[in-house]
Amino acid sequence: MSPDPARPAAEVLADLRALRGADAPTRGGRTFAYVYDPALPGLDELAAAAYAEFATVNGLDMTVFPSVARLENDLVGAAAALLGAPGTQGTFTSGGTESILLAVKTARDHARVTRGVTDPQLLLPATAHAAFHKAAGYLGLETVVVPVDPVTFRADADALAAAITDRTVLTVASAPSYPHGVIDPVAEIAAASAERGVLCHVDACIGGWLLPYLRRAGRPVPAFDLTVPGVTSLSVDLHKYGYADKGASVVLYRDAELRRHQYFAHAGWPGYPVVNPTVQGTKSAGLLAQAWAVLQYVGEDGYTALAAGVADASDRLLAGLRDTEGVEVLGDPSAGLVSFTLPAGLSLLLHLADELRERGWYLQPQLSHGELPANLHLTLTPATVDRVDGLLADLREALKTARTLPPVSVDPGVLELAAALDPATLGPEEVAAVLAFAGLTGAGGLPTRMAPVLVLLDALPAPLQERLLAEFVGSIFRI
Repeated sequence: MSPDPARPAAEVLADLRALRGADAPTRGGRTFAYVYDPALPGLDELAAAAYAEFATVNGLDMTVFPSVARLENDLVGAAAALLGAPGTQGTFTSGGTESILLAVKTARDHARVTRGVTDPQLLLPATAHAAFHKAAGYLGLETVVVPVDPVTFRADADALAAAITDRTVLTVASAPSYPHGVIDPVAEIAAASAERGVLCHVDACIGGWLLPYLRRAGRPVPAFDLTVPGVTSLSVDLHKYGYADKGASVVLYRDAELRRHQYFAHAGWPGYPVVNPTVQGTKSAGLLAQAWAVLQYVGEDGYTALAAGVADASDRLLAGLRDTEGVEVLGDPSAGLVSFTLPAGLSLLLHLADELRERGWYLQPQLSHGELPANLHLTLTPATVDRVDGLLADLREALKTARTLPPVSVDPGVLELAAALDPATLGPEEVAAVLAFAGLTGAGGLPTRMAPVLVLLDALPAPLQERLLAEFVGSIFRI
């Protein structure tokens, strides 16, 4: 669309509000993924005002805008006080993906300088976040994936230790892992890594700002942060259980020498000398300011109270799920995330997700992976404290309805055809045909019920899933 002719501000804002009307709600406690709602009066207004105050400040050069350095030092200092050890250094980033990418870059460059590694490997449990694979793809590392325990869903520390080679530049543990909300054996993984001279990163993007306050609220929490010997870096998202607006994250390192490998500096051009701590160069300081303001507003006692509320909601949800016939909770969730499956089958599980969505609840479907079953994933926030009983009641009714629906299956002929397809050589017409068969057509939007689409995707090989999903997203952003 062209920006001309000029339109009145009220008209423009009215259009934006109308567009938001089609989105899932980000407040109110009925969207159990993607959003973190503290349900605190005045917090959204404060964050918006703080962002507006600094929206035009360029975070590229803190010598011109010294407020950027002050705000970042305060934020990183708060994260280091909560999760660090003496000497901890860090950087404010745009989100968990950027924090992880920077930690992987740091490990790659550190290993090249200190150990002469030129063909680096990134060692991951199967439940490590996809952002690590993204970082490896961007930065030229080979990923080595180790299966997790199929009962506890925790990383297998012994298997990870056995997989370390002279090419390994970084091992990863999650606190907790996103798929199942369980905490990996951080101390064991870190110790095995240190023994081989390999760096160890803890992905605490979700749990980093929740677990310490759960501990303060009296909940048992294992050691997982930079105080654990062998842990050399950690990522924590402030836009998750810190309740800042997206995107706001911090990546921490054991010391300044290690953090130095994160930076990019270039003086070999005729422009200004460039030093970038993050992937971004020019960036608004608005997100930095709003995160700073939110942390100041909530405070330590506030975060402790919010964490206690999440824990209480989690207790009630887990008890209710375990008391529901046919439902199986996966692992031992301990940090705000819960996943459950229906052993009766994938079709019923996905029908349940559709039925819940029709009742106004969004739970995130996760497809199967090797021995790990497909499941529905929930992210609990303070806004869910008063919603758990309603969700459980609707879930049981939705499950009754789902059991009356005809099972969804995939034509064996389609699977045979899919097995013969090479995702790398599929042409545009072939891709369009498969997307149309799957019901994924960007121009017409998504189908109202996702069970048939997800059952098909679950049956396809991962490389073909990836190609189709990438093409589907490209069809949505079609200009």
